[in-house]
Amino acid sequence: MSQDTMKSMTEGKPFSLIMGFAFPVFLGLLFQQLYNMVDTMIVGKFLGEDALGAVGATGSLNFLIIGFCTGVCNGFAIPVAHQFGAKKDSNLRRVVANSVWLCAIFSIIMTILTVVFCRNILTFMNTPEELINDSYKYIVVIFAGIPAVYLYNMVAGIIRSLGDSRTPVYFLALASVINVVLDITFICAFHTGVEGAAYATVISQAVSGIACVIYMKKKFPILKISKEEWAFHPKWAKTLCSMGIPMGLQYSITAVGSVILQTSVNSLGKVYVTSVTAAQKLAILFWCPYDALGTTMATYAGQNVGAGKLDRIGPGMKTSIKIAAVYTVFVFAVLNLFSSKLLLLFVNADSTTIIKNAGTYILFGSSAYILLALVNIVRFTIQGLGFSQFAILAGLLEMIARTIAAFGLVPFLGYTGVCLADPLAWIFADCFLIPAFFRCMRVCRKRMEQA
Repeated sequence: MSQDTMKSMTEGKPFSLIMGFAFPVFLGLLFQQLYNMVDTMIVGKFLGEDALGAVGATGSLNFLIIGFCTGVCNGFAIPVAHQFGAKKDSNLRRVVANSVWLCAIFSIIMTILTVVFCRNILTFMNTPEELINDSYKYIVVIFAGIPAVYLYNMVAGIIRSLGDSRTPVYFLALASVINVVLDITFICAFHTGVEGAAYATVISQAVSGIACVIYMKKKFPILKISKEEWAFHPKWAKTLCSMGIPMGLQYSITAVGSVILQTSVNSLGKVYVTSVTAAQKLAILFWCPYDALGTTMATYAGQNVGAGKLDRIGPGMKTSIKIAAVYTVFVFAVLNLFSSKLLLLFVNADSTTIIKNAGTYILFGSSAYILLALVNIVRFTIQGLGFSQFAILAGLLEMIARTIAAFGLVPFLGYTGVCLADPLAWIFADCFLIPAFFRCMRVCRKRMEQA
């Protein structure tokens, strides 16, 4: 396996290309969620509901920071896809080299800032007094591991942009096994508490990132970067930042809304905090196919824009939406029939109030999953076209919707207002993204006509 591991998405039927690319991405996301899921299961089962609530109380903050890291790396991968689609190998290597420089800088700055101000942020979020110490112990370790997050997501993004969506999955599978072993070792054998789950996550992600680097170095001759190509180039750094920062901010701005909403949930008490934690852990597991289709469309659109084949993008996006629609019907049935049983993965059977509350959250959310599918597919397609700035606006609208839920719905509807927050956010984002996609396509066509 070398150059053969790369795959162009500029030729062939969209359905087979999208399914062939998306399925390994889905497996990778599934393994990635397994990190968090196993943490939650072991924490909930062995350390109790308070510990589970403490981890859950950091969820939106975790998404705020780690989501930015992930978004930046996904954005950096888009110029890689553009250069690969255009078959400009030297430019491709320069983009990769500058991605390394920027990720190193970003990771150092973010690690220092988040570790220093971690407890202050938790206090600002009204984290319940009985949970805040364990919340801090957990999330500060996660933030200390930010370089590992950048490492894996940067390298995995580059590999996927070259058409290889399988390899990152293999290393995530290995990391997931390591994560399970370390979770049990730290929590059950060494009695480290919630921070043991965080140590397991960070170490596992570092292993998967290092493994991806070794693989990429050995198996992709096209990425053998010369000394000249390793130089920091302001031109490429600007291009990368114009894609990466908006995508990172999109994740973070969306997460700001989640932080605001989490603050409202925290004010309802630890029972509701734990209920939302369990429900979100289960729901996110079922969101993986939507994320996989979105990631696929970013690469699909990016390669086809680079190759000048805009006529392939519309059919590709329609294919992804049809796949998502079929899956949505299936997942709605599964969650509403078996959610109470699936929630036992995270809480004990005698936690009837928590199971009931979590089931209500899942019912509201799963009724609107097709809206979530559109958010992911359309947004990532737009980003693949090279319009990452629109991601910020979509994230801003999601933040506004969750803020409305936090201050406008929760005070009057209580927990029901919390359950309505996600569907409201998806409606706001879709109302912007769908018209924005057609606008971006028109701009791309004009650029190609003028070129």
